[in-house]
Amino acid sequence: MLIDGEWVGASDGGIFDSVNPATGAVWCRVPEATAEDVDRAVRAADRAFQQGPWARKTPTERGKCLRRLAELLAERSETLGRTETIDTGKMLKETRWQAKYIAEFFQFYAGCADKISGKTLPIDKPDLFVFTMREPLGVVAAVVPWNSQLFLAAVKIGPALAAGNTVVLKASEYASAAMLEFGELVEEAGFPAGVVNIITGHGNPCGRELTSHPLVARISFTGGPNAARSILENSKNNFAEVSLELGGKSPFLVFDDANIDSAVSGSVAGIFGAAGQSCVAGSRLYLHENIADEFLEKMVEIASRVKIGDPLAEETQMGPLCTLGQLAHIEREVALAVEAGGKVLIGGKRPKGMEGQYYEPTIIDCPRQDMRIMDTELFGPVLCVQRFRTEEEAIRLANHTTHGLAAGIFTQNSARALRVSKAVRAGIVWVNTYRAVSPIAEFGGIKGSGYGRESGFQAMYDYTRPKTVWMNMSDEPMENPFIMR
Repeated sequence: MLIDGEWVGASDGGIFDSVNPATGAVWCRVPEATAEDVDRAVRAADRAFQQGPWARKTPTERGKCLRRLAELLAERSETLGRTETIDTGKMLKETRWQAKYIAEFFQFYAGCADKISGKTLPIDKPDLFVFTMREPLGVVAAVVPWNSQLFLAAVKIGPALAAGNTVVLKASEYASAAMLEFGELVEEAGFPAGVVNIITGHGNPCGRELTSHPLVARISFTGGPNAARSILENSKNNFAEVSLELGGKSPFLVFDDANIDSAVSGSVAGIFGAAGQSCVAGSRLYLHENIADEFLEKMVEIASRVKIGDPLAEETQMGPLCTLGQLAHIEREVALAVEAGGKVLIGGKRPKGMEGQYYEPTIIDCPRQDMRIMDTELFGPVLCVQRFRTEEEAIRLANHTTHGLAAGIFTQNSARALRVSKAVRAGIVWVNTYRAVSPIAEFGGIKGSGYGRESGFQAMYDYTRPKTVWMNMSDEPMENPFIMR
């Protein structure tokens, strides 16, 4: 682990295994942080924030460190991607591309570092000059899941550091290796000791101690709702500001005037990309009844040809699931959906003759909106399909969920696209595309998908707080406060 500029094991020598999901074999061992280790990391971050050279750096100097980190990420994307693929099962062509692309996020925040500003206020009192300045919060606890953790670390660490905070990042217990390699780049980029600390371990004690630590000022969490509830409970100990991104069950609406081939490609990318292990996976497909049969015929045909296999191989199109727990969860929920009347159009099982944690691309025709699978995040390559007749019905079905992260809309009618985008209750809406991201654009959810936003310039301000300064410009002494005029 990277704590206070040093590479250390757990204070009690504890370790845990990380499994390669493509083979089921242990491939590396990772330190199991104790409460003492977490406390050391947080205190190191607090010292770096309060007293260290980071506290004395100008915003422009902070930006230079971030820019150097971006350059190193672009240079080492192949190595980082390979490590992440072995650890998570995501395809190498995706992980190395993502490792290289997140360099753009650090470049963006490097440029933003000296753009944070306050404002002057047209106050309603004479002889007083009033202005605000933005100040960093302090120690940020960043908690990331195993999927896309380099990207999710970038949208947390980038704005936090640019704004002048320090960070303790907890890597996922399911796949920590890439985050530790990322820590080597942080060191090489010239960040002072304690500015970025990376710890590894399970929710208890590692996550619990981090999110409840009295010196933590902000918690940025991406993960599941149960862990989020624990974090909210923990934060009562430090009153830390909290942002939560909790995944979703995103609707994908296709109207009868849509370009069907484009919509099919969008849906395939939305649910089978990364084996469906994406918080924005378009896992609920709503098709206008006039084009449903044609659409499903095309999609089933594509799904039947998806090449499942070794995620390190260039020809592979879909790799394994990261954990055995996911696999068991998906199998259980698909079985319940079939019992409730769902019809499996393709897939619905593990592929034969393959070792590792694989599951076939699956499409289930669901006759009712109230089926459990229609509002249960599976985090796998399973698509639930329903039909609709009217725009109003499509909106009603899309919003019939406890989630609210993303949505996809395919239509050639721009007026309809705007109406439906406004009506659908989601934090991100893609029209005639899907899963596009940029450092310039904010993302986040509503309802059960959490709150707060990441990425974009506004994220910088979310890692600061305003301070208001009142200055008396008059040479006259203050009047007797007990004499009211």
